[in-house]
Amino acid sequence: MGAAKTEETSIGMLKTEPATPDCLQKIDMGKKLQGKCLRIVSPESPAKLYCCYAVITVLTVAVIVLSVALSVRRNNWAVESGEPCYATCRSGWIGFGSKCFYFSEDMRNWTFSQTFCMALEAHLALYDSQEELNFLKRYTGASDHWIGLHRDSSEHPWRWTDNPEYNNLILSGGGGGGEGIYLNDSRISSSKDNIPRKWICSKSNSCTSQCPEILNPG
Repeated sequence: MGAAKTEETSIGMLKTEPATPDCLQKIDMGKKLQGKCLRIVSPESPAKLYCCYAVITVLTVAVIVLSVALSVRRNNWAVESGEPCYATCRSGWIGFGSKCFYFSEDMRNWTFSQTFCMALEAHLALYDSQEELNFLKRYTGASDHWIGLHRDSSEHPWRWTDNPEYNNLILSGGGGGGEGIYLNDSRISSSKDNIPRKWICSKSNSCTSQCPEILNPG
């Protein structure tokens, strides 16, 4: 009898003994983990991810569009404001404006000089403004250089090598009766076109708004 009572008492204690704090903590942790798992697999998560991707895409496109717009506006401003535009030329040529110029070291007659320039897909130098003329005179120095003005005889008008008639020629010292035009840093003059002189070739090239002058870039 005593043994049976003792067993009943033990069973009763097991049934009525409350859960320990460690057990409660483990139960709470399990519930929290379960809640996290449920949030991870929640159907709202993919929608949020897609929303983030959409926002990132929109912002990226906006940045690209803004960069292009600023670049175009900057180029338009350079043109509208009259900012100087300078040529990018290959080695041995000097850029000014939208042209490239080649200054020879050799000395030949006018006809040979023009043939040489044409072989380089250029012409004896043409100038379209007083600024270009000042540039040519500055770089020739004291040496005489043929340029692209010529006439068949004193009875004919002066013409550029690309054929348009030139009606604004002011010769400054020396000659005046020849067929070819040459210049140096102090004057523009004419002489017989068979006299050996240095020469200047010119041709158009791509235009960039960079440094004031590009000398012999590669």
